[in-house]
Amino acid sequence: MSTPLTRRRTTRVTAALAAVGVAAGLAGAPGPAGASSHREAPLIAGDPAVDNTDVYAFVSPEHQDTVTLIANFAPFQEPNGGPNFYPFATDARYDLNVDNDGDAKADLTYRFTFQTEDKRGKSTFLYNNGVVTTLDDENLLFRQFYTLEVVDQRGNAKKLVQRGKVAPSNTGPKSMPDYEALRDQAITAVPGGARAFVGQADDPFFLDLRVFDLLYGADLSEVGQDTLRGFNANTIAVQVPKNWLALKGDAKRNPVIGVWSDTERRSMEISPGRARAHGDWVQVSRLGNPLVNEVVVPAALKDTFNSLTPDQDAKVKELVDRVTAPEVPQLIEQIYKIPAPKGKRDDLVEIFLTGITTKLGGPIKADLNSQLDNADVNPKRFVPSEQLRLNMAVPVSGDQNRLGVLAKDNQGYPNGRRLTDDVVDIGLQALEGAAVNGVVEGLAAGDKVDANENAFGKQFPYVALPNNTAVNAGGGEVAIKPTAGGSMPTAPLWGGLLAVLLIGAGFWVFRNRAGQTASPTE
Repeated sequence: MSTPLTRRRTTRVTAALAAVGVAAGLAGAPGPAGASSHREAPLIAGDPAVDNTDVYAFVSPEHQDTVTLIANFAPFQEPNGGPNFYPFATDARYDLNVDNDGDAKADLTYRFTFQTEDKRGKSTFLYNNGVVTTLDDENLLFRQFYTLEVVDQRGNAKKLVQRGKVAPSNTGPKSMPDYEALRDQAITAVPGGARAFVGQADDPFFLDLRVFDLLYGADLSEVGQDTLRGFNANTIAVQVPKNWLALKGDAKRNPVIGVWSDTERRSMEISPGRARAHGDWVQVSRLGNPLVNEVVVPAALKDTFNSLTPDQDAKVKELVDRVTAPEVPQLIEQIYKIPAPKGKRDDLVEIFLTGITTKLGGPIKADLNSQLDNADVNPKRFVPSEQLRLNMAVPVSGDQNRLGVLAKDNQGYPNGRRLTDDVVDIGLQALEGAAVNGVVEGLAAGDKVDANENAFGKQFPYVALPNNTAVNAGGGEVAIKPTAGGSMPTAPLWGGLLAVLLIGAGFWVFRNRAGQTASPTE
């Protein structure tokens, strides 16, 4: 299979200039600060438990007859964020969707729903009251379980896992000294050669997000810092045989699939002192390719995009226009004088809306990852839509390149997405037309964040173990400079004094309000 990319001579540009990629996703103006889809839209920013942050799809390196699908949720988890930490929502559905015939509708949905067992009651605020060595440990007071179903295009559901165990939030090295053992216990075998995992992990996305500070500080000095370093996320993952995913169960004739994830909640009826879920399920978050809603979609349409299903994408002209006439290259040209590609961007349409194929006569002369290349697809039913597309027939790379297809590593993004793919730098190159004109070597350094801070695993579920120390660790005891003629205690002592004052004030308020009835405005 040929690569769509050829190298071309370019004017040398300083490596730091790659930082102007505006979080380097698709084309569009930056929206609210976030990462791949971390807090990307106004409504979902207020509901982090169901906020879909990243989706990955790749051929499993140690079981190459299978594919691994991963979706992450609940962004920016500070490891010390107790006492409730980061549970999955029990009133939501978490879906991994697969379209194998190109009609932009899910042919398979792997659906996770959750149940909680909370033993704390009125006796304690602790998540665990001792060292936790197993998922069944009596010291683990808060635990979750999941049901995994596979739903076909007709809505018929089959249970694959009943009461699967969720790996808990990592509450710290003293509470969970061997978290890897807990994670391993949460890997569940599924009959037929599949596996599932649900639990907390290190957030695998890596990038420097200071783009929102006037394009990396206006002078390109703000690069090289991994914004998500130290944060965790909630992960669902399945590893399934290729033939389970392929059209007509034949991965040799029909190797291309499209993947996206979504979360759904029931509509709510809210009255004073009461909230009740009822009625239909409502999609509240959606993600296929990284950075689409984050960077492509204008602010007024972000919540709308999260509610759309892929078969509706091509009907929203404002969204399509953001791909065919991207804003970011124009901004780069205006600010940094780097010429933007001219004309309608059909190369980006192939990358993000149709998959890369010669069957549509587009500018990228290769057949890589469109469902139109499946032997049994009816081209009359094909619908352009935003999906993460994967050709399962492309062999696993012995030496993975972080730039994926741009570096002639056809197993990498945008052919699916591996954990190690540097989608920020790849996105910047795509915006500048590299898929047609070749890699812009002067932009190769990108945002200077080329890998995750924690190494990924070589076995399923591949994600790194969750961090268990504070994101701002390392501050230590910061001494407060004394005023002239006197001395002051260190910060920890001041913290203790402040805590005493706050507790005392809280007790005074409680005592003086005891027995009173709160007014409607309180």
